[in-house]
Amino acid sequence: MRVVYEDNHIIIVFKEAGEIVQGDKTGDEPLSEKVKQYIKEKYHKPGNVFLGVVHRLDRPVSGLVVFARTSKALTRMNEMFRKGEVHKTYWAITQNSPSAPESLLENWLVRNEKQNKSYAYDREVAGSKLAKLTYKVIGKSDRYTLIEVHLLTGRHHQIRCQLAHMGCPIRGDLKYGAKRSNPDGSISLLARHIEFVHPVSKQNLSIDSPLPEDILWHAMSPVV
Repeated sequence: MRVVYEDNHIIIVFKEAGEIVQGDKTGDEPLSEKVKQYIKEKYHKPGNVFLGVVHRLDRPVSGLVVFARTSKALTRMNEMFRKGEVHKTYWAITQNSPSAPESLLENWLVRNEKQNKSYAYDREVAGSKLAKLTYKVIGKSDRYTLIEVHLLTGRHHQIRCQLAHMGCPIRGDLKYGAKRSNPDGSISLLARHIEFVHPVSKQNLSIDSPLPEDILWHAMSPVV
């Protein structure tokens, strides 16, 4: 487990692809428990360690996850996420290049609970929710494109679904049309950057995620 930032109120860690943020029916040890154990050992805390889950990342996605170490920070961070005051930047490696190097994507998404999948439409349909993001092509390799994404709404599988709908499925994301899986079961989607005003100190925080070990993340040539 890699800690990227910590203080008395929050801790930001790098989630590896394949880890779950919170416990689920699989029974696998979640990242939240690993962070609790880290805090307990580092600060010699007796008894139960408080740790609040502020947000999640899909299991096959890697990148930055914020946890709250105090109830005050948890309440305030939850409110900041609700109001859209936490700004997250994602990087995605896609199979194809979009027709426009940068643009705003607006689709109507319908979530299918049974399939754990969302479907994108170009107009409003029954049960749909508006999904908006902006993207920009920032890198290229022989076969893949690196796209930077800023979410303007927070819908289920939003980036995965909207990029696939645009004809640019994320590398390794079989659920949304990728041709083959990644060897480690990941999809090439990274929560790369997070920016917000600290819930207690009120300082501006701007944190970058390390890149995953997959060599392709390091081999992308920047688009000038």
